[in-house]
Amino acid sequence: MFKIVKREEMAEGTVILNEIEAPLIAKKAKPGQFVILKANEEGERIPLTMADTDPEKGTITIIYMVVGKSTALFKTLKEGEGFQDVIGPLGKPTHLEKVGKVVCVGGGTGVAVLHPITRALKQIGNDVTCIIGARTKDLLILESQMKAASNDLRVCTDDGSYGHHGFVTDVLKSVLEGGDVKLVVAIGPVPMMRAVSNLTRGYGVKTLVSLNPIMIDGTGMCGGCRVTVGGKTKFACVDGPEFDGHEVNFDELMMRLQAYCEEEKACYEDFCTLRDAS
Repeated sequence: MFKIVKREEMAEGTVILNEIEAPLIAKKAKPGQFVILKANEEGERIPLTMADTDPEKGTITIIYMVVGKSTALFKTLKEGEGFQDVIGPLGKPTHLEKVGKVVCVGGGTGVAVLHPITRALKQIGNDVTCIIGARTKDLLILESQMKAASNDLRVCTDDGSYGHHGFVTDVLKSVLEGGDVKLVVAIGPVPMMRAVSNLTRGYGVKTLVSLNPIMIDGTGMCGGCRVTVGGKTKFACVDGPEFDGHEVNFDELMMRLQAYCEEEKACYEDFCTLRDAS
Protein backbone atom coordinates (compact mmCIF):
# COMPACT_ATOMS: atom_id res chain seq x y z
CA MET A 1 0.00 0.00 0.00
CA PHE A 2 1.14 3.52 -0.82
CA LYS A 3 -0.01 5.48 2.22
CA ILE A 4 -1.58 8.94 2.01
CA VAL A 5 0.30 11.07 4.55
CA LYS A 6 -1.50 14.31 3.73
CA ARG A 7 -4.92 14.96 2.23
CA GLU A 8 -6.37 18.37 1.41
CA GLU A 9 -9.61 19.38 -0.27
CA MET A 10 -9.26 22.39 -2.56
CA ALA A 11 -11.60 24.37 -4.82
CA GLU A 12 -14.70 23.71 -2.71
CA GLY A 13 -13.93 20.01 -2.45
CA THR A 14 -13.83 19.40 -6.20
CA VAL A 15 -10.02 19.23 -6.28
CA ILE A 16 -8.09 16.91 -3.97
CA LEU A 17 -4.43 16.95 -2.97
CA ASN A 18 -2.78 13.72 -1.84
CA GLU A 19 0.79 13.48 -0.58
CA ILE A 20 1.71 9.81 -0.92
CA GLU A 21 4.55 7.68 0.43
CA ALA A 22 6.49 6.46 -2.61
CA PRO A 23 10.21 6.77 -1.80
CA LEU A 24 11.59 5.09 -4.93
CA ILE A 25 9.48 7.26 -7.23
CA ALA A 26 10.25 10.42 -5.25
CA LYS A 27 13.97 9.71 -5.59
CA LYS A 28 13.93 9.43 -9.39
CA ALA A 29 11.03 11.63 -10.56
CA LYS A 30 11.67 14.80 -12.54
CA PRO A 31 9.37 17.71 -13.51
CA GLY A 32 6.87 16.75 -16.19
CA GLN A 33 6.72 13.04 -15.40
CA PHE A 34 3.63 11.16 -14.25
CA VAL A 35 2.49 8.14 -12.27
CA ILE A 36 -0.34 5.66 -12.73
CA LEU A 37 -2.45 5.01 -9.64
CA LYS A 38 -5.01 2.37 -8.72
CA ALA A 39 -7.16 2.75 -5.61
CA ASN A 40 -7.99 -0.91 -5.01
CA GLU A 41 -8.49 -4.26 -6.72
CA GLU A 42 -11.68 -3.11 -8.44
CA GLY A 43 -10.27 0.31 -9.36
CA GLU A 44 -9.21 1.70 -12.70
CA ARG A 45 -5.64 2.72 -13.56
CA ILE A 46 -5.42 6.53 -13.76
CA PRO A 47 -2.43 8.57 -14.99
CA LEU A 48 -1.67 11.77 -13.07
CA THR A 49 1.31 14.08 -13.47
CA MET A 50 3.07 14.79 -10.20
CA ALA A 51 2.60 18.26 -8.71
CA ASP A 52 5.59 17.89 -6.40
CA THR A 53 8.12 15.44 -5.00
CA ASP A 54 10.10 15.31 -1.77
CA PRO A 55 13.01 12.86 -2.05
CA GLU A 56 14.01 13.40 1.60
CA LYS A 57 10.55 12.53 2.92
CA GLY A 58 10.06 9.93 0.21
CA THR A 59 6.74 11.37 -0.94
CA ILE A 60 5.08 12.50 -4.14
CA THR A 61 2.11 14.86 -4.44
CA ILE A 62 -0.78 14.53 -6.86
CA ILE A 63 -3.67 16.93 -7.35
CA TYR A 64 -6.79 15.86 -9.23
CA MET A 65 -10.31 17.05 -9.95
CA VAL A 66 -13.23 14.73 -9.22
CA VAL A 67 -14.82 14.21 -12.63
CA GLY A 68 -15.67 10.50 -12.84
CA LYS A 69 -15.92 7.21 -10.98
CA SER A 70 -12.20 6.66 -10.49
CA THR A 71 -11.44 10.12 -9.15
CA ALA A 72 -14.57 9.89 -6.98
CA LEU A 73 -13.18 6.63 -5.60
CA PHE A 74 -9.83 8.34 -4.99
CA LYS A 75 -11.63 11.02 -3.01
CA THR A 76 -12.99 8.42 -0.57
CA LEU A 77 -9.43 7.51 0.50
CA LYS A 78 -8.59 9.15 3.82
CA GLU A 79 -5.28 10.21 5.36
CA GLY A 80 -3.59 7.08 6.67
CA GLU A 81 -5.21 4.92 4.00
CA GLY A 82 -3.56 4.43 0.64
CA PHE A 83 -3.51 3.41 -2.99
CA GLN A 84 -3.05 -0.23 -3.90
CA ASP A 85 -0.71 0.62 -6.78
CA VAL A 86 1.41 3.62 -7.75
CA ILE A 87 3.67 3.10 -10.77
CA GLY A 88 6.29 5.53 -12.04
CA PRO A 89 7.95 7.77 -12.79
CA LEU A 90 6.67 7.48 -16.35
CA GLY A 91 7.04 9.62 -19.45
CA LYS A 92 9.84 11.92 -20.50
CA PRO A 93 10.77 14.72 -18.10
CA THR A 94 10.55 18.32 -19.23
CA HIS A 95 13.62 19.49 -21.16
CA LEU A 96 15.01 22.25 -18.97
CA GLU A 97 17.50 24.84 -20.17
CA LYS A 98 18.27 28.49 -19.66
CA VAL A 99 16.76 30.35 -22.60
CA GLY A 100 15.86 33.74 -21.11
CA LYS A 101 12.26 34.92 -20.86
CA VAL A 102 9.77 32.08 -20.35
CA VAL A 103 6.00 32.20 -19.91
CA CYS A 104 4.24 29.35 -18.09
CA VAL A 105 0.47 29.18 -18.59
CA GLY A 106 -1.76 26.98 -16.45
CA GLY A 107 -5.50 26.38 -16.35
CA GLY A 108 -7.55 24.46 -13.77
CA THR A 109 -5.71 21.46 -12.32
CA GLY A 110 -3.07 21.96 -15.03
CA VAL A 111 -1.59 24.49 -12.62
CA ALA A 112 -0.54 21.56 -10.41
CA VAL A 113 1.34 19.96 -13.29
CA LEU A 114 2.91 23.30 -14.19
CA HIS A 115 4.20 23.99 -10.66
CA PRO A 116 7.39 21.86 -10.60
CA ILE A 117 8.20 22.85 -14.19
CA THR A 118 7.88 26.57 -13.43
CA ARG A 119 10.01 26.23 -10.31
CA ALA A 120 12.73 24.31 -12.16
CA LEU A 121 12.83 26.83 -15.03
CA LYS A 122 13.29 29.66 -12.54
CA GLN A 123 15.93 27.78 -10.55
CA ILE A 124 18.20 27.42 -13.59
CA GLY A 125 18.09 31.16 -14.24
CA ASN A 126 15.18 31.87 -16.55
CA ASP A 127 13.00 34.97 -16.15
CA VAL A 128 9.66 33.25 -15.64
CA THR A 129 6.28 34.92 -16.01
CA CYS A 130 3.45 32.67 -14.87
CA ILE A 131 -0.18 33.07 -15.93
CA ILE A 132 -2.76 30.92 -14.14
CA GLY A 133 -6.49 30.84 -14.61
CA ALA A 134 -9.75 29.24 -13.51
CA ARG A 135 -13.44 29.70 -14.19
CA THR A 136 -13.91 31.48 -10.87
CA LYS A 137 -11.83 32.46 -7.82
CA ASP A 138 -13.07 29.50 -5.77
CA LEU A 139 -11.59 27.07 -8.33
CA LEU A 140 -8.14 28.68 -8.40
CA ILE A 141 -5.38 26.52 -6.90
CA LEU A 142 -1.75 26.92 -5.78
CA GLU A 143 -1.61 30.70 -6.14
CA SER A 144 0.98 31.22 -3.39
CA GLN A 145 3.11 28.31 -4.60
CA MET A 146 3.10 29.60 -8.18
CA LYS A 147 4.02 33.08 -6.99
CA ALA A 148 7.07 31.65 -5.22
CA ALA A 149 7.98 29.52 -8.25
CA SER A 150 7.99 32.40 -10.75
CA ASN A 151 9.37 35.92 -11.13
CA ASP A 152 6.01 37.41 -12.07
CA LEU A 153 2.58 35.90 -11.46
CA ARG A 154 -0.58 36.97 -13.32
CA VAL A 155 -4.00 35.57 -12.32
CA CYS A 156 -7.14 35.33 -14.47
CA THR A 157 -10.73 34.25 -13.87
CA ASP A 158 -13.33 33.76 -16.56
CA ASP A 159 -16.02 35.48 -14.49
CA GLY A 160 -13.84 38.32 -13.21
CA SER A 161 -14.20 37.30 -9.57
CA TYR A 162 -10.43 37.63 -9.08
CA GLY A 163 -7.50 39.02 -11.02
CA HIS A 164 -7.86 39.72 -14.72
CA HIS A 165 -11.41 39.31 -16.03
CA GLY A 166 -10.93 37.03 -19.01
CA PHE A 167 -8.87 34.18 -20.39
CA VAL A 168 -5.19 33.39 -19.91
CA THR A 169 -4.68 34.07 -23.61
CA ASP A 170 -5.66 37.72 -23.05
CA VAL A 171 -2.77 38.21 -20.63
CA LEU A 172 -0.43 36.02 -22.67
CA LYS A 173 -0.98 38.20 -25.72
CA SER A 174 0.06 41.32 -23.83
CA VAL A 175 3.22 39.57 -22.59
CA LEU A 176 4.06 38.33 -26.10
CA GLU A 177 3.62 41.82 -27.49
CA GLY A 178 6.27 42.97 -25.02
CA GLY A 179 8.70 40.86 -27.02
CA ASP A 180 11.69 38.63 -26.30
CA VAL A 181 9.70 35.59 -25.10
CA LYS A 182 11.75 32.49 -25.91
CA LEU A 183 9.46 29.73 -24.66
CA VAL A 184 5.86 29.18 -23.60
CA VAL A 185 4.77 26.15 -21.56
CA ALA A 186 0.98 25.63 -21.45
CA ILE A 187 -0.78 22.98 -19.38
CA GLY A 188 -4.51 22.71 -18.77
CA PRO A 189 -7.74 21.87 -20.59
CA VAL A 190 -7.23 20.93 -24.24
CA PRO A 191 -9.17 23.97 -25.59
CA MET A 192 -6.89 26.24 -23.55
CA MET A 193 -3.70 24.58 -24.78
CA ARG A 194 -4.96 24.78 -28.35
CA ALA A 195 -5.81 28.48 -27.96
CA VAL A 196 -2.38 29.22 -26.49
CA SER A 197 -0.65 27.32 -29.30
CA ASN A 198 -2.67 29.14 -31.96
CA LEU A 199 -1.72 32.47 -30.39
CA THR A 200 2.00 31.80 -30.02
CA ARG A 201 2.27 30.44 -33.56
CA GLY A 202 1.73 33.95 -34.86
CA TYR A 203 4.63 35.21 -32.74
CA GLY A 204 6.95 32.35 -33.68
CA VAL A 205 7.47 31.37 -30.02
CA LYS A 206 8.21 27.73 -29.22
CA THR A 207 5.35 26.25 -27.20
CA LEU A 208 5.22 23.06 -25.14
CA VAL A 209 1.95 21.43 -24.09
CA SER A 210 1.31 18.41 -21.86
CA LEU A 211 -1.27 16.04 -23.34
CA ASN A 212 -3.76 13.86 -21.49
CA PRO A 213 -5.15 11.26 -23.91
CA ILE A 214 -6.82 8.05 -22.76
CA MET A 215 -4.07 5.87 -21.29
CA ILE A 216 -4.04 2.27 -20.12
CA ASP A 217 -0.63 0.72 -19.45
CA GLY A 218 1.64 3.78 -19.61
CA THR A 219 4.53 1.87 -21.19
CA GLY A 220 3.80 2.15 -24.92
CA MET A 221 2.34 -1.34 -25.28
CA CYS A 222 -1.40 -0.70 -25.73
CA GLY A 223 -1.35 2.27 -28.09
CA GLY A 224 -4.39 3.79 -26.38
CA CYS A 225 -2.68 7.13 -25.80
CA ARG A 226 -1.74 7.74 -29.42
CA VAL A 227 -1.76 11.32 -30.63
CA THR A 228 -0.83 12.88 -33.94
CA VAL A 229 2.08 15.31 -33.76
CA GLY A 230 3.57 16.77 -36.91
CA GLY A 231 1.56 14.31 -38.98
CA LYS A 232 3.10 11.32 -37.19
CA THR A 233 1.62 9.00 -34.57
CA LYS A 234 3.16 9.38 -31.12
CA PHE A 235 2.40 7.67 -27.81
CA ALA A 236 1.94 10.21 -25.02
CA CYS A 237 3.12 7.77 -22.35
CA VAL A 238 6.60 7.18 -23.78
CA ASP A 239 7.10 9.96 -26.37
CA GLY A 240 5.52 12.61 -24.12
CA PRO A 241 3.49 13.72 -22.31
CA GLU A 242 4.96 17.01 -23.59
CA PHE A 243 4.92 17.93 -27.26
CA ASP A 244 5.34 20.92 -29.55
CA GLY A 245 1.95 22.62 -29.36
CA HIS A 246 2.28 23.92 -32.91
CA GLU A 247 2.48 20.33 -34.21
CA VAL A 248 -0.33 18.69 -32.19
CA ASN A 249 -3.58 17.70 -33.93
CA PHE A 250 -5.89 19.07 -31.24
CA ASP A 251 -9.10 18.26 -33.15
CA GLU A 252 -8.21 14.57 -33.18
CA LEU A 253 -7.17 14.67 -29.51
CA MET A 254 -10.49 16.22 -28.44
CA MET A 255 -12.47 13.73 -30.51
CA ARG A 256 -10.66 10.78 -28.91
CA LEU A 257 -11.09 12.21 -25.40
CA GLN A 258 -14.86 12.37 -25.98
CA ALA A 259 -15.13 8.78 -27.24
CA TYR A 260 -16.40 7.31 -23.96
CA CYS A 261 -18.17 10.30 -22.42
CA GLU A 262 -21.58 8.60 -22.19
CA GLU A 263 -20.15 5.45 -20.62
CA GLU A 264 -18.05 7.47 -18.20
CA LYS A 265 -21.06 9.52 -17.13
CA ALA A 266 -23.20 6.41 -16.55
CA CYS A 267 -20.42 4.73 -14.57
CA TYR A 268 -19.97 7.81 -12.37
CA GLU A 269 -23.71 8.10 -11.72
CA ASP A 270 -23.92 4.41 -10.76
CA PHE A 271 -21.00 4.81 -8.36
CA CYS A 272 -22.58 7.87 -6.71
CA THR A 273 -25.92 6.07 -6.36
CA LEU A 274 -24.32 3.04 -4.69
CA ARG A 275 -22.17 5.25 -2.45
CA ASP A 276 -25.16 7.31 -1.29
CA ALA A 277 -27.21 4.18 -0.67
CA SER A 278 -24.53 2.77 1.60
